[in-house]
Amino acid sequence: MPQGVVARGAARDALQLSTLSAAEAPSADSASRAIASWVRGFLMRPHPDLGRTGHVCPFTAQAARLSLIRIGASQLTAVDGPAILATMREAMRVFDAMPCSAAARIFRTVIVAFPRCDDAAGIAALHGVQNAMRHHSIVRARMIGLFEPASEAAGLINPAFRPLRAPVPALAIRMLVEQDAPFVLRNPLLAPIYLAKFPIAGTRRLIDAALRRPAAA
Repeated sequence: MPQGVVARGAARDALQLSTLSAAEAPSADSASRAIASWVRGFLMRPHPDLGRTGHVCPFTAQAARLSLIRIGASQLTAVDGPAILATMREAMRVFDAMPCSAAARIFRTVIVAFPRCDDAAGIAALHGVQNAMRHHSIVRARMIGLFEPASEAAGLINPAFRPLRAPVPALAIRMLVEQDAPFVLRNPLLAPIYLAKFPIAGTRRLIDAALRRPAAA
């Protein structure tokens, strides 16, 4: 399997996506190495504040074993909103074209770091791109998430946990999965797609997640 693929992003900042192992190599750029280290050291490990057993992300270890994680870095900044959007649309195309079996599709992951979007304006630009892609991704059962060092997004089970903190700002693409019921409760626009994809098991998970959801303060 090739170690990397060049995505046709903005001409001045073509996006290079690599496998997890390639992103860990000394020759990789520092942002990609930081994300790769975070994937192994945070997402693929348990955490005492998570609120449940297992890894922070229960799918990432298998994704790594199947070589279905792609990591890249872009030097675009807050003033490059349209180019960031074009880069992430290309990342989505790479995600969709990633070769794998039907059963392995849920493990596909693409993470693009934006180390020069590390200030308030940069994070706002990434939020804007996330919002611009939200409808397109939701109707296709894809999820696009924003990770950044100072994220205050609360954990789904333990509100004191901060699962979206990463060493550098990044946008990540993955599949909507059955285990996303707690997230669907927080984002009602996902419910029709989620229930169409998981009509029976998804309904049960939503009911269970609603019963387990912490009461509002």
